[in-house]
Amino acid sequence: MTRESSSLDNLNPFFTPSSLLADQAFSRTAGAPLVAGNSLRLLRDAAEHYPLWLNAIRTARHCIHLENYIIENDSVGREFMAALTERAQAGVSVRVLHDWMGGFSVNSPALFRSLIQAGGEVRTFNPIRLSNPQDWLTRDHRKSLTIDGQTGYVTGVCISARWLGDPTRDIPPWRDTGLEIKGPAVAEIIAAFAQAWATCGTALPASEIPAPGDLPEAGNISLRVLATTPSTSGMYRLDQLIATIARETLWLTDAYFVATPIYVQALCAASLDGVDVRLLVPSSSDILFISPLSRASYRPLLEAGVRVFEWNGSMIHAKTAVADGRWARVGSSNLNLASWISNYELDIAVENTEFAESMEAMYLADLDNATEIILAGQKVKPVYPLNRRRTPRAYREKGSGMTTAMRLGNTVASALRQQRVLNTAEAGLLASMGMILLAISVAGLYWPQLLAIPVAIISLWLALWLLARAWHLRQRHRPPSLPTKNTEEKPPEG
Repeated sequence: MTRESSSLDNLNPFFTPSSLLADQAFSRTAGAPLVAGNSLRLLRDAAEHYPLWLNAIRTARHCIHLENYIIENDSVGREFMAALTERAQAGVSVRVLHDWMGGFSVNSPALFRSLIQAGGEVRTFNPIRLSNPQDWLTRDHRKSLTIDGQTGYVTGVCISARWLGDPTRDIPPWRDTGLEIKGPAVAEIIAAFAQAWATCGTALPASEIPAPGDLPEAGNISLRVLATTPSTSGMYRLDQLIATIARETLWLTDAYFVATPIYVQALCAASLDGVDVRLLVPSSSDILFISPLSRASYRPLLEAGVRVFEWNGSMIHAKTAVADGRWARVGSSNLNLASWISNYELDIAVENTEFAESMEAMYLADLDNATEIILAGQKVKPVYPLNRRRTPRAYREKGSGMTTAMRLGNTVASALRQQRVLNTAEAGLLASMGMILLAISVAGLYWPQLLAIPVAIISLWLALWLLARAWHLRQRHRPPSLPTKNTEEKPPEG
């Protein structure tokens, strides 16, 4: 080992011979082992995903496992169902798992009818039930596809024409990122599918679940398959760990950024310690209330030196991270509590320098179509050169974590040279929120039924559910009845 490489290893805890403790921390935090011997292909947008997926489906010979949050009944969804139906008719085992909320529409059942008739199996994850009103918060937000137990795809792309845009209306495609994976890690992806599949019915047949040792090596890339489940918070801990140990760069892309105070503080602390922290988010979201919530965290991040960019296209839906040119993550998890705490999510964490450099190049290309948000009077910095390590500054927390992270009112003023200044125009958002609250209060005074009826319905629903749960628990733990004693005396024998 050269002196130069040794010094680099000492500077960075990722993947060095002396980083056994860091590797142990990764394994325990993520709850996923490091799997070696894989090959990866980085995929950009639906235009690369869909043809590759369809070709893989049409050449399947044994089994197909498709898990996706949204499978929409449109031209794209119907093309996929036609390909899956043809394979089911040819005797291939086809299993499809989609989320009830993600794919909810009046005509969604018709989309799967031909596949089911051909012998394919379709399951809907967690349809809403009155018996468990709180369970609707748990969603299957994963997006994966495996073919014949040999090839796997993990991504943020759903099956919907929205991802392709609409050229006739001048709507560009959605920006998204995914991976094609071959090697032993595919077994971990199938195990994650089997786990979610079993929550909706009988377990996946053992013949369709390969062991990691059953698959031959396909490359030299080591990675972790992060299959998170509700209440485990493995991804939350991992994201904080990466923010803690990154030393040079931490570049994040997120579609629905609504971070917790703790995570915002972790990013601020990393930036103040000299790490080049960047965050790329949509300028407008398909979920209306997300963008204002995301902007509520801009000011503390910007004040700490974090660089925030907004995508100029129709929607950026990618969920990625790349740190120090050595570690990268691609998958379905957003930087918010729904992904961290309540959803089923699937991500790939890659520990490979060459792949991380490809992720960095893609990130810099994305910044060509993004506008940087800056504070008034903030010095303009170059986008492309990697930021050299700066002199660390002491991190001083301002106010409570909740106040810092969720400080309201970050509106965007005029744009100049792909930069927008964050300034005191934030009063507009406060005024909007005040008007909404005023409207609610007026409605409550003049038409109290508008507030009372929904509250009464929800209270009745919760009351009936609690009473039903109490009755079921009493029945479950009720002691068995004792046999009745025969009081009739038997005549003496003899």
